[in-house]
Amino acid sequence: MRRLWFEFTESWRIAYAQLRANRTRSFLTALGVIIGIVAVTLMGTAIGGINTGFEQSLALLGDDILYVSKSPWVRDGDDFEFRNRPALKADYAERLNAIIDATPNSHLVIAVPSSSSFKKIKRGDNEVDRVYILGTTDTFSEITPTEFREGRFFTGEESRGGRNVIVLGFDVANALFPNETPVDRTVTLAGQQWRVSGVLVRQGSFLGLFSFDNQVILPLGAFQKYFKGKNRDESDIRVKVKDKNHLAEARDELMGAMRRLRGLLPDEEPNFAINAQEAFKTTLGPIQAGIAIAGLFITSLSLFVGAIGIMNITFVSVKERTKEIGTRKALGARRRTILLQFLIEAVSICVLGGIAGIGVSWLLFVAVGSAFPSFPISFSMQLVFVGLFISVLTGIVSGFAPAWTASKLDPVTALRYE
Repeated sequence: MRRLWFEFTESWRIAYAQLRANRTRSFLTALGVIIGIVAVTLMGTAIGGINTGFEQSLALLGDDILYVSKSPWVRDGDDFEFRNRPALKADYAERLNAIIDATPNSHLVIAVPSSSSFKKIKRGDNEVDRVYILGTTDTFSEITPTEFREGRFFTGEESRGGRNVIVLGFDVANALFPNETPVDRTVTLAGQQWRVSGVLVRQGSFLGLFSFDNQVILPLGAFQKYFKGKNRDESDIRVKVKDKNHLAEARDELMGAMRRLRGLLPDEEPNFAINAQEAFKTTLGPIQAGIAIAGLFITSLSLFVGAIGIMNITFVSVKERTKEIGTRKALGARRRTILLQFLIEAVSICVLGGIAGIGVSWLLFVAVGSAFPSFPISFSMQLVFVGLFISVLTGIVSGFAPAWTASKLDPVTALRYE
């Protein structure tokens, strides 16, 4: 054991001397590994950012909320069948709540109706196009957390009376009231004046497609009065689940209650859909897997090119030091000593390249984070350990063949080599 330790430390000393004596060659050799490790860590950071952003987006939908609507969120083919389904009425929510209250040990908590549209909203010379308009009741705050930058949600009395009060999303408030508080001031929407009761905190966007900060919320009665026309009573229903770990049981209970409200016979297909965030997970899961596979291919190719470069330069080093190898063998050096020496040289180059690659990745991560602060990326210690492990593995794989060749050299032949 003592001899092996001496051989190991001596190999590191020789490797350090060789790298120092051939700085430029060592750097150019390590460049392939640096690029490979940068690719590995950046791809890992990007995939982690995509997963984080995806989970954050789904959290905005709520993992304990079921959405009852005419059609499923994710569907294939023609949606003619869904368009021709009978509308969901806002009073379904009240009737659902009565069923929930009458059901012992119900998995459901409360049902809240909601209707939506897109309109322009104005205040003086400032305006915002295609703002998401959400009409709902005061119980909306019981199923979806509503944190306020300032002000409040509309009250039960304002909701039941269908008064012209409105809650502004973060970006809408900033666009309409850039230098003053919006609370208790008025905005123009659908040709009507609306008093601002509150401003929501920044919430973010859903998969980068829809911003929850570009929305306004108003009483459902007022929404039905000004926005829906002949279908003014058509709504979606949001139902809060008591325990998200029993989502399947809650879905079955809600399915039975909705079939009862729709008057469907046991053999009839449901003419409504119950949606949850799992629908997006099912759809986007293969996309995430495809990105991961493509990233793995790209990073593997980069590391393969780096490994070939290290193997090539290690073979060159073996050729250059053939007489030295013969001398060491003639003085009693074992095959494992020679093998360990060249293997450690290859690993040293890869480890230095890995450390440099991780450093470059960190600088790029900081730059991206500064330029795009809202982009969900993270640089974890796990990526550092993975990068170092891959560096060591690359050094072992690429350096073994040249090291094995050096260890098998015949000392007499090696001493005669010119």
